[in-house]
Amino acid sequence: MKVRNRICFVVAVIIILSFGKVCLAFEDEGFQYWSSAGASFDINKDWQCAFEEEFRLANDGGHLYYHHSDLGFIYKSLADWIDLGFNYRQVFEKDSNSQWRQENRPHVNVTLKGRLFGLDISDRSRFEYRDFENKKDVWRYRNKVTVKLPVELTELKLTPYLADEVFITLDDDNVDRNRFYSGASFNLSKKIKADIFYLWQSSRSSKEWKDINVLGTSLRFYF
Repeated sequence: MKVRNRICFVVAVIIILSFGKVCLAFEDEGFQYWSSAGASFDINKDWQCAFEEEFRLANDGGHLYYHHSDLGFIYKSLADWIDLGFNYRQVFEKDSNSQWRQENRPHVNVTLKGRLFGLDISDRSRFEYRDFENKKDVWRYRNKVTVKLPVELTELKLTPYLADEVFITLDDDNVDRNRFYSGASFNLSKKIKADIFYLWQSSRSSKEWKDINVLGTSLRFYF
């Protein structure tokens, strides 16, 4: 099977998985496409700098409604099994009236890393302060657990992974969002890493839970 055909196969599998998730949701808000690109470099042996841009398109991938820029500094030398990150994210998102609103979002990340039963596992805890333009500011906690499978598929050496992320607004101590990820990462070169994934997001609104299905891609450049 040619490399191109194999890539199409992986994309098809992820899309097929998304239809199974729709049946579990309360209300389907449609399909979205999320795209991100980032770069990181080592400042010295202890610190790393990372930058990311992300765009999100709704209405079956045809309507831009979200964009963020994120700059962070990661301290890596506390221990082999832990990273500390200090980030600032600027978010622009359309509200219900299709007006762009700005959010300033500093956040601190503590990521635990290790291996269990041959699996690479990470657990990231994120504490973020959400400074909104047009409503009350809030604190939010996010926890994301990622499990990478110890296999490499096709000539691209695709590494499959699963992840789940929980969002808790600390002002009311309620879980208001959950994201499930299923994807694969691979190296385009020694300094470029790509990722393709399916994401199912379920969010709590004032009256009910609503879900979206997302096809996402990302590129990371390492210097």
